[in-house]
Amino acid sequence: MIKMVVADIDGTVYTPQKGITPEVKECILNLEKQGIHFIIATGRTYASAKYIADIIGVRCPLICYQGGLINSYEGEILDVKYLDEQIARKIISDFRKRHIHLNVYIEDKLYVENDDEYIKDYIGDKGIDYFKVNSFDELNFKKLNKLLAIKYDENFIDDLILELGQKYPQIYVVKSNIYFCEIANKHATKGNAIKFMANKYGFSTKEVMAIGDQNNDIEMIETAGVGVAMGNGTEQIKAKADYITEDVSNNGFVKAVNKFVWGLNV
Repeated sequence: MIKMVVADIDGTVYTPQKGITPEVKECILNLEKQGIHFIIATGRTYASAKYIADIIGVRCPLICYQGGLINSYEGEILDVKYLDEQIARKIISDFRKRHIHLNVYIEDKLYVENDDEYIKDYIGDKGIDYFKVNSFDELNFKKLNKLLAIKYDENFIDDLILELGQKYPQIYVVKSNIYFCEIANKHATKGNAIKFMANKYGFSTKEVMAIGDQNNDIEMIETAGVGVAMGNGTEQIKAKADYITEDVSNNGFVKAVNKFVWGLNV
């Protein structure tokens, strides 16, 4: 029996074009009414994840920064894993020389050195503000949530992930979008966050259904008892999934919930 449903945001329950459909909203609210825990799991900030929760109308826990921060809806920190300051500064110095756009997240605030097209495109549907600084060197990195490199070149992002993974085995580096390279604490994964929340609620991860569409969702769907990939997901996540539902434009999330939570034929 599924007792908890964990869902990614972008490409799973939300798109910039359609937002969150009435069917998805109704499905999530019905889970809550029936006593099934619903949790958002995203690479976004807490503020941005809460923005999505408010659109849905649900007051659920929020797994943010791939699992680097788990907050209650109200903002209480349930668990946090910060990125090592020294490693972060080395990466920042290298990226600056290579002119790679970088977002830096500290205590749930977003900082950039370059007020360019990358940050303006990124902010578009996130529901958050950002802060321009002259140099990241002036920031206090004691509570660094993550780094996000953005480059409009998928092959470059793939190569960058391989490079960073080899150079810094003590970090978690993953592709969360074809143009996004996420850099976080080694243990800041959605899979570990699911384990934490299942333990908090007092049940097994076998009683969890997780659903996502990108490579940063792979550990999550592998950890859950039922791991679902969206039809619009990457080939890598589909290869790891127990089930592939329809794409986000066809309410694939709703169909997966109907099948695995309510036992309906879809």
